[in-house]
Amino acid sequence: MIVKKLVVGPYASNCYIVGSEETKEGMIIDPGADADEILKNVEELGLNIKLIVLTHRHPDHVGAARQVKEATGAGVAMHTEAAKYLPQSPSYLFEPAFQSSPYPDRLLKGGDSIDIGNLHFTVLHTPGHTPCGISLWGHGVVFTGDTLFNYGIGRHDLADGSYQHLMESIHTKLMVLPDDTQVYPGHGPDTTIFTERRANPFLR
Repeated sequence: MIVKKLVVGPYASNCYIVGSEETKEGMIIDPGADADEILKNVEELGLNIKLIVLTHRHPDHVGAARQVKEATGAGVAMHTEAAKYLPQSPSYLFEPAFQSSPYPDRLLKGGDSIDIGNLHFTVLHTPGHTPCGISLWGHGVVFTGDTLFNYGIGRHDLADGSYQHLMESIHTKLMVLPDDTQVYPGHGPDTTIFTERRANPFLR
């Protein structure tokens, strides 16, 4: 499996390009900014992007989705809760402004499967940072968006955030995964479930 991480935009959000080495089909998770850089890496990897998955609706994770969709022809997938907020107005807090996300072509819920070539991921609904938060688990890795970080957890003090829901998501959806599961978060360095279970100060 191919996993290429790009750190994009003023919030240093992690965008992931994930693909099958066998079929050369791929998906992009959280294209938050820097569409040209994302597309350059897709071309270098030789991938045919089939899907763009957004782990939640915040601008720093969806800001380049429209450009990437137009360039690749891939569909956009988000949790059903995210669709309630779309279309969003562009965010002009930074220059260039974050673009609004296109309306999703596919609405996701917990337990759904995302199939990219011979790769298969399960959608975990992990609300708390936002009601629409999802994680993707498969092939020994989990993409956690802004739910779980290396030695940290997502913010829960923003609009529609919930500490109770966030901790429930982490303990019932993520901490039950195998210890050696590689965690690819929405910001910051990679980690593992074992590391976070043992040393994350927010989970003690």
